[in-house]
Amino acid sequence: MDKQMLAIVLLATFCAGAFAWVLIYPYLSGEKEAEKRMMSVTRPGVPALKAQSRAVRTRREQVESSLKEIEDRNKRNRSPPLHVRITQAGVPWTKRQFIIGSAILGLVVAATVFFLDVGPLPALGLGFAAGFGLPRWVLSYLKRRRENMFLQRFPDAIDVVVRGIKSGLPLGDSLRVIATDSPEPIRTEFRNILETQSVGLPLGEACAKLFERMPLAEANFFAIVIAIQQKSGGNLSEALGNLSKVLRDRKKMKGKIKAMSTEATASAAIIGALPIAVMAVVYLTSPDYITLLWTDRRGQMMLAASAVWMSIGIFVMKKMINFDF
Repeated sequence: MDKQMLAIVLLATFCAGAFAWVLIYPYLSGEKEAEKRMMSVTRPGVPALKAQSRAVRTRREQVESSLKEIEDRNKRNRSPPLHVRITQAGVPWTKRQFIIGSAILGLVVAATVFFLDVGPLPALGLGFAAGFGLPRWVLSYLKRRRENMFLQRFPDAIDVVVRGIKSGLPLGDSLRVIATDSPEPIRTEFRNILETQSVGLPLGEACAKLFERMPLAEANFFAIVIAIQQKSGGNLSEALGNLSKVLRDRKKMKGKIKAMSTEATASAAIIGALPIAVMAVVYLTSPDYITLLWTDRRGQMMLAASAVWMSIGIFVMKKMINFDF
């Protein structure tokens, strides 16, 4: 019994000593002091943390101010004047030439319809449509075609800038390469950026002018990246590389949307052209039967009402198959 008690006491004493050794040894060997000194060296002090926080806050404020300026400029450019739309379409006309040409076209159409004994009211309506609506529709068509050409080649131009920056070229030299060797309309737009910068405007604002001449979200993205990099710094090649990837993904998405909406577009075109085709066939087979529509007063009113209803239907169908992303 005494031997068992002695063994228990020795075991308890050994465990207590081992436990005390584990707790006291780091203080006796100096490990705790070494850890404190290491933490004081590796962990930044309060002034360093404050400076870092101040730098992050300053960068955030610069980015927010740049985005706010670009957003305000975009709001002002939602309804551009006529001379800006002519520039966006890439047409070498002045505002005066465009107005004179539209007026001449409207007068010619109105005089032609009037001498065909259709009536003064249809002549005025067709003359107004030819002089005011048709030239602006052609301008919008040329603008959309130029924008599509720009979107097709814009990601490749950004890749050229990225490769130039990675190889050590300055940003201005990389833009000059695009302005020299790229196809239209990329070459003209980047040449305008360089010309704007050469007169003293900062590069960020010169790139922002691109969105005024080419009102596309992709051009706006490019202006935002350049403006933020010019104000707050950063890895420009990485930012432009990410932008190029985003533009290519948007291009793929646009192609998918176009493929999915092709059937609806064809159906809308057939429905919109069917009344005109039927009217033409009836006029060729029975002209006396359909001429009452534009010789009689009631027929003219019916034609006008039908044109309004058809226009509303085409507008609704266009809105249904037009996807913004």
